[in-house]
Amino acid sequence: MTTTLDTAIHASDRLKIYKAAPELLDAMMNLSAASAKDVEPELGELIKIRASQINRCGFCLNMHLVDARKHGVSEQKLDVLAAWEEAGDIFTERERAALALTEAITHVSHGVPDDVYDRAAAVFTERELAQVIAMAVTINAWNRINVTVHQHVPRR
Repeated sequence: MTTTLDTAIHASDRLKIYKAAPELLDAMMNLSAASAKDVEPELGELIKIRASQINRCGFCLNMHLVDARKHGVSEQKLDVLAAWEEAGDIFTERERAALALTEAITHVSHGVPDDVYDRAAAVFTERELAQVIAMAVTINAWNRINVTVHQHVPRR
C-alpha cells in the first residue's frame, strides 16, 4: 500500500524534465504562444482550466486560475466551470462551444462529435477555431507532462 509520505518521497525523485531537455520547454512555450494569438485571454484561461480540471493537473489549475483572475474572469464563472453545461447563461455561446470542444479533445478516445465541432465552427472564424483546437491540445500536453513528473503547486 502506498502512503502519502511514500508518494511525496517518490515525487521528489521524478525527472526534472525541463532541466533534462530545455528545448522541450521552448517548444511548448512557442506552441502556447502560437495557439493564443487570436483567442481572447479570458476564453483561453477557461479552456486551460477546464482541461486541467479533467486531467487533475494541480500545477496548471493553480497557474491558470491566477491568470484567469488577472484577466478579469468572474469568480462565478470560475466557481461553476466544472459544471458549465448546467450553469445557464453564465457562459457565452463562444465559451460554451469552446468548453464543449475542449472536453471532447481532452477525452479524445471518445472522438470529437460532429455536433460539438460544428457548434464551435459556427461561432469561431477558421483561424480562431484552429487556435482554440491548438490551445486545447497544448494544455493537454502541459497537463500530461506535469502530471507525469509530479510538478508541484508552488505555495503562495
